[in-house]
Amino acid sequence: MRRIMERLEKIENIMDKPDKKNYTIDGVKLLDNQDLCFMLNCSKRTLQRLRVSGLLSCKRIRQKTYYLETDVKKFISEHLNKPRK
Repeated sequence: MRRIMERLEKIENIMDKPDKKNYTIDGVKLLDNQDLCFMLNCSKRTLQRLRVSGLLSCKRIRQKTYYLETDVKKFISEHLNKPRK
């Protein structure tokens, strides 16, 4: 039991360490696909549809897609908070 607890503590310590870099542009946080998928509870394909349709703007940096936090908040307020009919 002690070994299991030690392993769980080790895993917890690893997960608590922020290994991901937080990129910013002019003080605005950049979110990647994974961040946005968790935030919006959607798939990468859904994000691609939103980009192609022009509903969600993005930036490409070194072949990776990033979204400005302000653009995401704007998208959420305009499209996701509307009551459905």
